[in-house]
Amino acid sequence: MKMGRFYGEVQGSRGKASRVGGVKSGFWGHIRGWNIGVEVDCIVNKEGEDVIQVWKTGGSNDGLHRVLIAQITEEKMQLKG
Repeated sequence: MKMGRFYGEVQGSRGKASRVGGVKSGFWGHIRGWNIGVEVDCIVNKEGEDVIQVWKTGGSNDGLHRVLIAQITEEKMQLKG
């Protein structure tokens, strides 16, 4: 069985769900309330390293509001101001 490059889990009132993503598909998730949320993107950069970006969002109420708050690579973590 081939393993995915990225793996994620969420749990809510209907139990736990998981998903995998690969080099081409990447992986994306958005966990949110009505006015605030966090979106996570997992990609592979041109050097072949995993990169995870964390975005603050406006939640379900404001889907266009998106601010990068952290970028994590295999080598370092950059927190945005």
